[in-house]
Amino acid sequence: QLQLVESGGGLVQPGGSATLSCEAPGLDYWHITWFRGAPGKGREGLACISSSGLSTNYVASVRNRFTISRDNAKNTVYLQMNNVKIEDTGVYYCAAHSPSSRYCVIYSDASEYPHWGRGTQVTVSS
Repeated sequence: QLQLVESGGGLVQPGGSATLSCEAPGLDYWHITWFRGAPGKGREGLACISSSGLSTNYVASVRNRFTISRDNAKNTVYLQMNNVKIEDTGVYYCAAHSPSSRYCVIYSDASEYPHWGRGTQVTVSS
């Protein structure tokens, strides 16, 4: 069982930055996607990274503001959030997807991800 643990959330001012981490032993095998859950909006996939780190994808709302990266030696995936907006408020989850392709894809179907972390809260407010 892959036990993903997110960290790095907290209160961030609009326009500010934050870095989230997702860590687990054995994480280096998996493609990883960051999701955001907000009240009334469900859970939205934001960015993914392949197990090698060579493939990444972003949704339009975070492209050019968020950066996903990984350090497989540390079994950790990061989400660097810059120029955050109030609408970025939510619980951030990382989820693991089997590396069936060398490219990562952000799936809307949560069942594609057999492993999830418990999430970390990010609140953007002045």
